[in-house]
Amino acid sequence: MDNITQGLSTIDYVIFGIYVLIIIGVGLAVSRKNKQSTEGYFLAGKSLPWWAVGASLIAANISAEQFIGMSGSGFSIGLGIASYEWMAAITLILVGKYFLPIFIEKGIYTIPEFVEKRFNRTLKTILAIFWICLYIFVNLTSVLYLGGLALETILGIPMMYTIIGLAIFALVYSVYGGLSAVVWTDVIQVAVLVLGGFATTYLAVSFIGQGDGFFSGMGNLIDAAPDHFKMILDKDNPQFMNLPGIAVLIGGLWVANLYYWGFNQYIIQRTFASKSVFEAQKGLVFAAYLKLIIPFLVVIPGIAAFVIVNDPTLMSQLGAAANNFMPSLDHADRAYPWLTQFLPAGVKGLVFAALAAAIVSSLASMLNSTATIFTLDIYKEYLDKDASDYKLVNIGRLTAIVALVIAVFLAPMLGAIDQAFQFIQEYTGLVSPGILAVFMLGLFWKKTTTFGATIGVLLSIPIALLLKFLPLQMPFMDQMMYTFILTVAIIGFVSLSTSENDDDPKGIPLTKKIFATSTAFKVGSYVACLITAALYAAFW
Repeated sequence: MDNITQGLSTIDYVIFGIYVLIIIGVGLAVSRKNKQSTEGYFLAGKSLPWWAVGASLIAANISAEQFIGMSGSGFSIGLGIASYEWMAAITLILVGKYFLPIFIEKGIYTIPEFVEKRFNRTLKTILAIFWICLYIFVNLTSVLYLGGLALETILGIPMMYTIIGLAIFALVYSVYGGLSAVVWTDVIQVAVLVLGGFATTYLAVSFIGQGDGFFSGMGNLIDAAPDHFKMILDKDNPQFMNLPGIAVLIGGLWVANLYYWGFNQYIIQRTFASKSVFEAQKGLVFAAYLKLIIPFLVVIPGIAAFVIVNDPTLMSQLGAAANNFMPSLDHADRAYPWLTQFLPAGVKGLVFAALAAAIVSSLASMLNSTATIFTLDIYKEYLDKDASDYKLVNIGRLTAIVALVIAVFLAPMLGAIDQAFQFIQEYTGLVSPGILAVFMLGLFWKKTTTFGATIGVLLSIPIALLLKFLPLQMPFMDQMMYTFILTVAIIGFVSLSTSENDDDPKGIPLTKKIFATSTAFKVGSYVACLITAALYAAFW
């Protein structure tokens, strides 16, 4: 950060242009083989190796909500927000061990399809509509907004133009090529975003070190903001409502993580496309290790921005330009894009490409999954049962385009939100507890009936809204946990009250063989758990 340049230089544009050409070229090239079959378009021909599965999972997950939103939460809250990432590593292992084998054995394309096999078509349709609405009105919209905010800050271009540009970029390769294009470009994009993220962290922390290097900078960072390095927040912390202390480890964050990684179509779809269940499991462990490093790419820069803006000496070295789009507790999501303004030429182009990679890879994943659910679970089910593969693929493309157009128009409306990452978690949390309850009981409790699951998931929304708007305010993570517990109780009560048999006829028989794992999975999982425990011990 010593050679300060504003905007993008020629070399930055060249680097970014090369990145764009590579992504579009690879996306179009790898999509040709399977593009006209439903299995090829929606599941990449079920041919993905473990490393592609793992890289694509992280590329789909790490988006503007992490780079911009989580960095903003790092600015406001600190390292505690990293619980979303480090606990996700454990969640990925649980998904690989206990959920994924059942899904792959059923040979499903979509999560709603599993609901039909375990319950019935009505419940499948209800959940399919839930997901489509969530992807369009929360996920796609927020990613476009945060991405637009980042590019507006870096380039000075009005947000609406940057949002449209990101939308077109994502459409160009993902809508044509389907999941194949998304996954194989994700392998490139995850490498770019990790490299770009590390570059930002290294330079920002080294700048705080004032010539004494990165490790000295880390020491200065911790000394300057010790409260920002607490994983477990006290009740008197102003951010306690977002991260409610020890309840983060034993409460609602498990609901968020298990739902997101286990039953979220645009995430789990990659594992359905793997060569085998063992290959998918190795991919999930690989993704778990990547999750462990993500906070160092996105949270630490947010903390660094907090320290810099509160240190007059450091701010004076950045010059008058430091006042442009400067982050504050009221505008925390400006932290990451503000920081990137002061990177050297060349590095800025790499980081700009990393941001774009994070944004468009997630957009592409969400679009593909929205198209998959609508096409296979709504259109084919109710409108054209005999549709050809060619027609279904084209309906999927049209669905993705319509979804993106809606999100583009809605995205600028999120401008009044402070921490968009928390917004995404909070409003996803209105839906996720009920869906998680249905799946957990449907997978592991044979007495769960279709009627019980339907009543439970329908009542979960008013329960969540009631808890949210009660006069007695509670952290939204606690709301999620209580909603989950109450939904489980309702499903259990209704199922036992209306069932004529001991077990539901569609209950899943579970055997040791289903949950068998390879030695590589076991060893990798054990080491990942040890690293996670060590990280919490270091920053407790």
